[in-house]
Amino acid sequence: MAQERDIPVEELISEMEIALAAAYKRHVGAIGEVIVRIDTEQSKMHVVCEKEVVGVVTNHFYQMAIEEARKRNPKAEIGDFVPVEIAPESFGRIAAQTFKQVLQQKLREAERKRTMEEFSDRLGEVIAATVARREGGDVVLTAGRSECVLPKREQVPIEPYRINDRIRCYVLKVEEDPRDKGPRVIVSRTHPNLLRKLFEIEVPEIGAGTVEIMAVAREAGQRSKISVISHDERVDPVGACVGQRGARVQQIVNELYDEKIDIIPYSEDAVGYITAALGPAKIASVKLKEEDKSAFVTVPDSQLSLAIGKGGQNVRLAARLTEWKIDIRSESQAAEGAAAKVGEGR
Repeated sequence: MAQERDIPVEELISEMEIALAAAYKRHVGAIGEVIVRIDTEQSKMHVVCEKEVVGVVTNHFYQMAIEEARKRNPKAEIGDFVPVEIAPESFGRIAAQTFKQVLQQKLREAERKRTMEEFSDRLGEVIAATVARREGGDVVLTAGRSECVLPKREQVPIEPYRINDRIRCYVLKVEEDPRDKGPRVIVSRTHPNLLRKLFEIEVPEIGAGTVEIMAVAREAGQRSKISVISHDERVDPVGACVGQRGARVQQIVNELYDEKIDIIPYSEDAVGYITAALGPAKIASVKLKEEDKSAFVTVPDSQLSLAIGKGGQNVRLAARLTEWKIDIRSESQAAEGAAAKVGEGR
């Protein structure tokens, strides 16, 4: 049992002693303390029950007559408690059933404590887990001996989550289950930091601190953009993330079910940074308005739809990545706007 539950033997025996004491106390209705000690070397169990000293005994399980009490302690008075060793056979079938229930509860509490300790230290990390089952809209995963919950809100709609699929998830938080089933480890497949952590795992230069991810913008399951910088002039940050023949980034793309990932070099120059962020579209010009951190971007007419992206996705991700408001116009639209302003001036 200790091996199955991943609980130290000493801790399990201690839990059994507490459960046995609680079972006997509940079974006989004892008022005083009940102590159980298990001797594993001699395969024996010692039970001590504090019996209440009374004038008239109505329940011999937890009461003792004053005459008998004074044989053990001459100073005993009514109302005192006298410790008496009890034969294990006194437990009976009902007490055994009670013990089983109490022990199961104790084991659940031990598992709950272990889960809290294990995952409280792993918040913000990526773990490998296996899809076990579905519960309503949630997906339940197993990670080692523990279970994790991937709520519907943290799932990517295009991902299948088939039973026995092995996936990597971002540990979001540990919370108490509202149904009182112990702590729930909540994981995510949509969090931007999942992408960041996957790059840290796949790219040694990021793990070593040579290359740093400066920003991440993600629309899970569809497209992401990350900006990177190198702290060593001999290392190309984009090349390090892409890997030889795209091997490194392809590993991450595969993990994220073919989510498109754009990797761009970070720059302190806002114009260059915004230009790179709007890739693969070609940019004609960028004009900045520092007071409200907005950028007016002009692109060739043929590049407008590419720069904006499907449903505005490309410009939306670029704005999130650079933290600049981006307004895009084609060259002809910009020219028409300029002509209109000149006309108004006249």
